[in-house]
Amino acid sequence: MSGSEANYFVLPAFTLWWREMVRFFRQRDRVMGALGTPLVFWLLLGFGLGKSFRITLAPEGHGYLEYFFGGTIALVLLFTAIFSTISIIEDRREGFLQGVLVAPVGRFGLVLGKILGGTTLALVQGLVFVLLAPVVGLSLSLMSLIWLTVVMFLLAFALTGLGFLIAWRMDSTQGFHAIMNLFLIPLWLLSGAVFPASGAPAILRWAMNCNPVSYGVMAIRQGLYWNVPAASAGLPSRATNLCVTAIFAVVMFALSLRAARRTTQGDLQ
Repeated sequence: MSGSEANYFVLPAFTLWWREMVRFFRQRDRVMGALGTPLVFWLLLGFGLGKSFRITLAPEGHGYLEYFFGGTIALVLLFTAIFSTISIIEDRREGFLQGVLVAPVGRFGLVLGKILGGTTLALVQGLVFVLLAPVVGLSLSLMSLIWLTVVMFLLAFALTGLGFLIAWRMDSTQGFHAIMNLFLIPLWLLSGAVFPASGAPAILRWAMNCNPVSYGVMAIRQGLYWNVPAASAGLPSRATNLCVTAIFAVVMFALSLRAARRTTQGDLQ
């Protein structure tokens, strides 16, 4: 790769990625919100529904707290995607985004840097939450950790790309939160994170099968139960779930890149 290509693509992407890292860890409220909220959800719903929930075909003793653990990992990734893409609106208000757009850098590097920044933050927090697996009796092997890392990276990349796509054209953080809550939370609820598709009405099962986030959540569960086939009985194969999640990530990046390339300077003022 020549020096001009590095200045046009690699350096801008790395700079924006690093900026997201620094900004995030300087704002402790974002760290607490992105990781603390899913933790509270997991504990409250897990203990609240633990006695009334039973996973069909699962080994004896697997309750709702354990079932919801995989869905909570997806929620950690989702919340981080929401918080990280808010920075796009803030950058527009501060004039930073306009400055980047008029600089001699490619839109590819801009989009990749922003999305990779949010993805990295989500992955780190997701891995921190995975460390709680022994609390619910889950034993993770090296292979399951590698699998979970790959799946969480792809799912976080896809969700951050989706957040980027929504935030790119928005001017208000309040409007962004409203759209994200209206769109992304149902996307998560219909992913099998909160309840399995097997017990849902036919129309909800259809929606869950069409929801790309479902395949990421199922892949996470397959990683958590790497050596317990009964716990993931009836799910698509690991290869299928991984491929759908990867396609979801690629499509979200492509749409985000298309949106950024179609935007003119006047659109961002």
